[in-house]
Amino acid sequence: MSWPELRLAVRPLPFLESTVDSATRVLELRRRPAPKLLVWHPEMVDWIFRSDQTMRHPGGRSLVPMFGARSPLWAEGSRHAAYRQVLGTPLRGRRLADQHDIIATTVHAAIDALRPGTEIGLMAWTRAITLRVIARIVLGRFDEDLLDAITAWIDKAFGARHRTLAYRYLLGGLPRPGAELDQELMRTAKAHTDLYPPTLAARMLSGDGPLGAIDDAELHDAVVSMIFAGHETTAAGAAWTLYWLDRNLPIQREVRAELEATGADGAEAGEVPLLQATVLEMLRLTPPAMSAEHRVLTEDSDLPGRTLPAGTMVTPAIYLAHHNAEVFPSPRRFDPHRFLGNRPPLQYYFPFGGGTRYCLGSQLAQTEIRMITAAVLRRRIWRCVSPNTDVPRLRGQVLAPAGARMRVLSCLD
Repeated sequence: MSWPELRLAVRPLPFLESTVDSATRVLELRRRPAPKLLVWHPEMVDWIFRSDQTMRHPGGRSLVPMFGARSPLWAEGSRHAAYRQVLGTPLRGRRLADQHDIIATTVHAAIDALRPGTEIGLMAWTRAITLRVIARIVLGRFDEDLLDAITAWIDKAFGARHRTLAYRYLLGGLPRPGAELDQELMRTAKAHTDLYPPTLAARMLSGDGPLGAIDDAELHDAVVSMIFAGHETTAAGAAWTLYWLDRNLPIQREVRAELEATGADGAEAGEVPLLQATVLEMLRLTPPAMSAEHRVLTEDSDLPGRTLPAGTMVTPAIYLAHHNAEVFPSPRRFDPHRFLGNRPPLQYYFPFGGGTRYCLGSQLAQTEIRMITAAVLRRRIWRCVSPNTDVPRLRGQVLAPAGARMRVLSCLD
């Protein structure tokens, strides 16, 4: 491991902050055996996303053991395109409305339990909501014990930074779910194929369409990947949105006024432009995913400004791009108004990646974040009670307000 790679692994945020103003906007993490680059130069980012189909997408060395070699996250070519068609359709556009009741019911049940004086860990609270939502969408009905087992597995991998690093660099990768959890996931995935709207597992098991027949090993890796990817970053995004609104009360008052004027629950972005701008600004300032997917060049390539050999790994650096002061003045200030009626081009702002690997769940995630935020603002007054500990921290590869705790002051309903 090179010295830059070690610094990025051990102290990622200070290391990234030290290089954000680099004139080249390219950071070489290593030179051998093949170059490895973090990239936030806009022309290079644009080239990477436009050239996506010519590259490989190997996944991270610690996540491949965790999710399995046949995860759709690193499927290639026609198999990847098939997954995007089968799984993406219910998660975007008008079909996303099918998930509205699942989100609303889950969110309001969680808020019902928040009585005056209740104190919660913000990230744990949002994670419980988003895990339940994605489990309903992927699996349909499930036993509560299953969610507890999933939470325990993910906490084992990501609950402590030193343990995550040990798994990653000393133990060959993050832990698998385990035989008992694997069996329960497969049983549940196959048990509810008659629900409407169909679960994502049912769509994969139908045998029709571009995926064709899918065996248990591939189904397992897909289910595990969807459940993890479908809730961890969304939970962090919801927690950050609520955190920043607590830290910026004038903006919170503006968002409350918008909600009162519209009567909207946040499901439709167009009905709540300031709330949507707040989510976009959260994704800029504290993006839960700090980098986009790794790409590996399959041939020698002329990128803007340099030539790179085949085998080079290039990773678009979301966090660094979003803190570019030339594009986002005062980049460390939380200012949702910068997104009202304005969204920078993809090469400057890409919280959900880009190219052929653009996040399938981007619309679902933003809808959940808006609905969670709107419901909390409508129904509760709470305040952060951990001002000295709620600094950004990595939970695995997800940037989260890990230490933030909220105390409920009063109910509005």
